Amino acid sequence: MKAIISERINGGRFKMSDEIVALMQTFVQDSSWKAEAGGILIGRHILDTLDIVVDSITVPMPGDCRGRYWFYRHRRGHQQVMDTAWRKSCGTCTYLGEWHTHPQPIPTPSFIDVHGWIRKLNLGTFVGESVFFVIVGLQALGVWEGDKRGRRISHIGEFNLIRKDIHGASG
Repeated sequence: MKAIISERINGGRFKMSDEIVALMQTFVQDSSWKAEAGGILIGRHILDTLDIVVDSITVPMPGDCRGRYWFYRHRRGHQQVMDTAWRKSCGTCTYLGEWHTHPQPIPTPSFIDVHGWIRKLNLGTFVGESVFFVIVGLQALGVWEGDKRGRRISHIGEFNLIRKDIHGASG
């Protein structure tokens, strides 16, 4: 898998490294017994640009609740990781959004996802005017951008996760 680069709604770019995508893929729900997984996106707003770079993510932690079709992130553990990243980066790394898995080939946000995202836009505290949402499916990864000012959510990217050398599909 190569790095993810999506064009943002404002003309900037949203970037995630192949290492982060590979880490997310370790939680793909490719068996019926695998529960949804998720965490937060941690990264930077690149100075003098509209670009966003995801530097790291959190993964499921003790206290999170997981089921086949749902994931509840317990705030404390993920917030501690975020606080540590913020301190170590002298305030340059910040909360950028959230990610989770879906047990479907091409992920689409559920009603619960969209409702939660809108709630995050209306009530959440984050740097900048946008927050990002990533859903990892069995064959693809989708990226959505929530715009706080317009209170709208836009699908800004879909990326094939199937490796060509293994499955014969483009990747």
